[in-house]
Amino acid sequence: MPSIKAFVFDAYGTLFDTYAVAAAVEHAFPGRGDYLTHVWRQKQLEYSWHRAAMGFYEDFAVVTREALLYALATTGVKAAEDVIDRLVSAFDRLALFPDAALMLDTLSGYRMAILSNGSPEMLQALVRHAGVESRFERLISVDARRTFKPHPDAYRCAVDALGLAPAEIVLVSSNGFDIAGARRFGLRTLRIERVSASALGAVLADPQHVDARAMFMALRSQLESHGGIPDYTCMSLQEFAVLAPSILAESNP
Repeated sequence: MPSIKAFVFDAYGTLFDTYAVAAAVEHAFPGRGDYLTHVWRQKQLEYSWHRAAMGFYEDFAVVTREALLYALATTGVKAAEDVIDRLVSAFDRLALFPDAALMLDTLSGYRMAILSNGSPEMLQALVRHAGVESRFERLISVDARRTFKPHPDAYRCAVDALGLAPAEIVLVSSNGFDIAGARRFGLRTLRIERVSASALGAVLADPQHVDARAMFMALRSQLESHGGIPDYTCMSLQEFAVLAPSILAESNP
């Protein structure tokens, strides 16, 4: 097995908190922010999969807008274009997860990149807003191959951009579909288990109180049953920062 030479991170949901848009959504649509935020994110992912399957590519900004329009339509709400524009642009200003900031401080000497569904413009705005432009060797967008994760060509973008073999790259992601796609392509994988199975079970214990957030956690926080087991699992990016040197040492005997 080749030595590990780079860590490549998913952006949305792994480094950056997609739920950070909820305050803006709630401000625009009082009382519906939580529901709309979770439906929006779910449809954002589904629409990327639809487009990848149909070979009908538009960049992630278009997908994000389409998904928001779907979420609003489920409530019968009609919003002005400037409100839609403002909410879509909130994806350019997502907050870093606190453990992401700590991890980037610790691993600043390592070869690291982002591989994301986000368009190049979205990714540049995202890292600039978070002040972490200098932390990554490359911001790799699937736009280069005009498809979305988990299509194999999406992961080929990382191989092309870094000039490495798939097995020399570890994809770090909290998204089960991303782990599954990367494994099938041949990348090594490290899962950030932000919501454990037991924690999810506790949330869902009372079916009378399963809300939109709980449903989103159930659909998005767990490994896919067809995806296999990742090479490594950590509960947080901070834990990953502690383990990264031993992961590299293990692969470079």
